[in-house]
Amino acid sequence: MIRTQPSRPRRTARQVPPAAHRPGAAGEITPGQVANARKDLGRRLAQWRTNAGLRQVDLAKLIHYSRSQIANVEVGRDNTTRFFWHNADAALGAHGALLAMSDQVHALVRDFHAQREQARDQQRQQAAVPPSPLTAGSAASPVACGCGPAVVGRWTGREVRALREALRMSVRAFAEHLGVATAAVSGWEHRTTPALAEQSVLDQALTLADTDSKARFRLLLDFPDDTTPRALGGREAAGRSPVTPIHEAGRTRPSS
Repeated sequence: MIRTQPSRPRRTARQVPPAAHRPGAAGEITPGQVANARKDLGRRLAQWRTNAGLRQVDLAKLIHYSRSQIANVEVGRDNTTRFFWHNADAALGAHGALLAMSDQVHALVRDFHAQREQARDQQRQQAAVPPSPLTAGSAASPVACGCGPAVVGRWTGREVRALREALRMSVRAFAEHLGVATAAVSGWEHRTTPALAEQSVLDQALTLADTDSKARFRLLLDFPDDTTPRALGGREAAGRSPVTPIHEAGRTRPSS
């Protein structure tokens, strides 16, 4: 009697959401890949919402966003914050699936922006005229040229307003983008300092901003010519910049 070994089940390739597809070391992230990842994520949100029997306006009420922002996210036109996806995931009972996919898309977007900034830095260096002898502290670097990663040590009303204006958003639109109340944004800009959890949301909004918005953010902090003193309550001394300098990775604080 010949014994036959039981056939082993075939291993199928693990299905990876389209948004998780990221290029290898030799590849470059293209705008099309980013756009497709956002659309895939938006379609997944729409599927979960439909399966839950909710309209866009119903989901908007549950997670305290506008219906128009839900619509924009579902077609891939809005790169909203992790706070939005955390609330949507909980409201739709996705058990972390939507949140995990949004994290993958945010990582892809972050890598894409870093790639663009690196390419622009290389173009600037190639197009630069050979400089005259450099003085101390003037060596070209991501920090010196203002093109490195932008981080904020502590968010105050100055930085909040600079980020909102850099994103070209009204107070209401910026509040919806962050997933907070309009009164909260207004309060940050004029009176109160954001709490630590709120500062984390602002950190992510800055990280996910595109290269042009980050450049405007730096300009608004370093050259705040359009900032009105009365918006800050007139507390700034004469001749003093009404916004604080940007805290960039690697920049040392000047000694007092």
